[in-house]
Amino acid sequence: MKVEELYQEIILDHYRAKHHSGLRGPYEAEVHHVNPSCGDEVTLRVHLDGDTVADVSYEGVGCSISQASTSVMSDLVIGHPVEHGLDLHREFLQLMQSKGEIEPDEDRLEDGIAFAGVAKFPARVKCALLGWSAFKDAVIQAGGVPR
Repeated sequence: MKVEELYQEIILDHYRAKHHSGLRGPYEAEVHHVNPSCGDEVTLRVHLDGDTVADVSYEGVGCSISQASTSVMSDLVIGHPVEHGLDLHREFLQLMQSKGEIEPDEDRLEDGIAFAGVAKFPARVKCALLGWSAFKDAVIQAGGVPR
């Protein structure tokens, strides 16, 4: 199996069985983001316990890339310090803006490396970033950004 096929399978697996999908409480912040170029939407809630991301839950509609990326993001940030989640957001953003020229760090991004190929398609980058941007905004709204 080629790497591209493996990456496609990871994305489809997360799309079919979305991790942490379904809005839950408690939460400190809820945000709604829309990708105007394609109509993908996500409503995302974040629950913080001090400086730790205790939970991320979401409901979304849209393509497999936006839904799978949100699933992967939630796996990567729950149970970790807010700063870790924001660092991963920056790394994922850099990967998406690289046009496929950056080799992702599998130890850090885990299943997120599957989106490396998406970076080659500018029209799809916003899809992959939708949930990540919602997470960052929710954390800011919840007051979880270190000063």
